[in-house]
Amino acid sequence: MPSIYDLKPRFQGLLRPGVRWLARSGVTANQVTLAACAASVVLGVWLCFRPGWLIVLPAFFFVRMALNAVDGMLAREFGQKSRLGAYLNEITDVVADSFLYLPFAYLPPFDPLWIGVVIVLAVISEMTGVVGIMTGASRRYDGPMGKSDRAFVFGAMALWIGLGGPVPPAVGEWFPRVLAILLAITIVNRVRKGLAEIAV
Repeated sequence: MPSIYDLKPRFQGLLRPGVRWLARSGVTANQVTLAACAASVVLGVWLCFRPGWLIVLPAFFFVRMALNAVDGMLAREFGQKSRLGAYLNEITDVVADSFLYLPFAYLPPFDPLWIGVVIVLAVISEMTGVVGIMTGASRRYDGPMGKSDRAFVFGAMALWIGLGGPVPPAVGEWFPRVLAILLAITIVNRVRKGLAEIAV
């Protein structure tokens, strides 16, 4: 099943001139990684107490996606790869995602328990992708509910709510449940395709 992640090469092409400028200015990949995570944590906590500002979340998801692409390009294309950077990239991603999804747990009519389940499954899905490297496969980004897909779904919901759109109780109940199912499928896909890659 296709994922929004498949569009990443085109997105990187648009960002490349800015990345070259950052590299010339002395900005490092790890600095970008840490800045994106810190901003995500601050915004996530703030939105838990200020849900009326949820409309800013879609724009921030886009900015964060750009920053994630930028730190990777700085690392790969400008000789900034490091073991520390690899740790930071994976750890800060799941931390940032968790805090950005957290405001929905405080927002009726969403079920906070199921939002928590989604957060846990999102972390497991990313861990599953990383385990591919440990088994001799590549880092797996398979969908249908990868990081970019989650950003799109949560961003779209945040935009709808921010614009005053109604969220019926049934939607609040089923929204996280559907995401949980898609995340479970994502985990299975990453394991299955990782094993298939090794077998080739």
